[in-house]
Order: sequence, then C-alpha cells, then structure tokens
Amino acid sequence: MATKTVLIVFAHQSPGSFNAAVRDVAVQELEQQGFRVLVSDLYAMKFRADATRDDIIGELKNPELFQYGDETMSAWREDRLSDDIVAEQQKVAEANLIIFQFPLYWFSVPAILKGWFDRVLTQGFAFSLENMYDEGVFKDKKAMLSFSTGAIQTMFQPDGINGDINVTLWPIQNGTLHFCGFQVLAPQIFWCPAHSTPDARTAMLDGWRARLEGLMREKPLTFAHCELFNLSFQGGFLMRPEVKRQQESEPFGLTTGHHLGKPLPPDNQLKAPSMEN
Repeated sequence: MATKTVLIVFAHQSPGSFNAAVRDVAVQELEQQGFRVLVSDLYAMKFRADATRDDIIGELKNPELFQYGDETMSAWREDRLSDDIVAEQQKVAEANLIIFQFPLYWFSVPAILKGWFDRVLTQGFAFSLENMYDEGVFKDKKAMLSFSTGAIQTMFQPDGINGDINVTLWPIQNGTLHFCGFQVLAPQIFWCPAHSTPDARTAMLDGWRARLEGLMREKPLTFAHCELFNLSFQGGFLMRPEVKRQQESEPFGLTTGHHLGKPLPPDNQLKAPSMEN
C-alpha cells in the first residue's frame, strides 16, 4: 500500500506557541502511524499573503484590466505561476489530508493563511463551476481545521456573546474547503489555552493525540449535495422546489447555511453523523 501523505499548513508566528505544540503532536503521531508528513510553516517561510501581479510569470492576458482569478487560472494552465504557489500546489496534490493549524483571528483565519487560500487554491487547480462542492476537484481528499481560541467555549454557544461557532465556521468549512471538494472532517478546537492551566493544556494535547489515532477513519461533516440545486445560471443555482417542499416538515434547516428560515441543525459544523448521538 502506498504511503499516505498529510500536509499541515501552520500559521503561527512563534515556535514556542500552543499551536506549535499541537502541530508537533500531529507530526509525531502521524509519522508513528506511517504517514508522510509535510509542514508548510507560513510565517517561517515568509509566505506572501497578498494576491498580486507578481504571482504570474510572463505577460498578462488582459493588461488593460488585471483580473487576478482569470490571470492565475491561465497561468496555472500554462505553468506560469510563481514558484512559491507552485510548491504549495504540489504539496496539496500529494496530500491525502490537509490540516490547517492556526489561532482564530477575528472569527476567521490569520491573514497569512487567508493569503494561502487566495493564492494556492487557484481556479482550475482547486475549483471550477463544473467541479465544485461534492463534485469538486479535491473530492478524494480530506481537510480539517485545527485551531485555538481566545474565548472560552460558552462564548461561542448559540446563546453566548460571540454567537454560534457553527455560523463562524460555515464560510471557511463550506465556502472554502467543501467548495473545493474536500471531505471536511470535524474541527479540532482548543478552547482558550492561553487562560487554561498547564494540566488543562496537557489534557488538550492528549485529546488531540488520541483523536489522531483514528482520524483517517472518521466520517466527514455533512453538506447539501449539488443534486439538490438547479446548477444553471437560468435556474439561479437555487434549491429545487421539490427539495424545499420536502424540507418543510423538518424541524431544522438542512445545514448551517441552508437553514431555510428554520432553527440551525445542532452542531452541523462541529460533528460528523457518526459522532452524533
């Protein structure tokens, strides 16, 4: 059996951080299991977050009006992307699983990781209108978020001051990862390690190590299938009327994003079906 590859995209400035400890646990545990582990340490690499003309080698297709998405798609097809993007895309191509390791910044990822999404996941390489969501380019790959928060867990409950963490995660897990086709595993959330005791932080790392033992066997989160929608500009990519009628009798919305005016399905972005009871 061919060795499986895991890519860890790491976005923290300090090698002495809790996030770095989480990364190191993952590298150690996964390598012990026989995985080949690649690490992209974005700050150490000084990875550029800004998506600019410098990402394209050679002439532009339309120098009068620079459109980053169109130009990088053409550059990808013609092997004219900058070397740093090409190197990351090669890692993605080799990976069976990608773990994004970061501290939650402003309810999202740090700018350097957002830049990785913007620059590495180019149209053509990572997605197209013909190949998106459950029919996406990376439908045979898995991905997951592993992150720390500055807030305690109750602050991200539906009745907490920060609001439902499922809503916070939807744009990243659905709008980026699932859009590119990834099977998205449940996130690993480390609640408020900076204000936790040493014993509590050790327990967090032990819990992560235990989860890593069976990570590749986990079922992914559930999202709405493309077949539920009219996938045409004429149909507006809207949910099919018969599907909406079927959902009328359900107590909850279909997903966090496709709530249809109903209560959100509990923990839709936190737990896979096999983890729900």
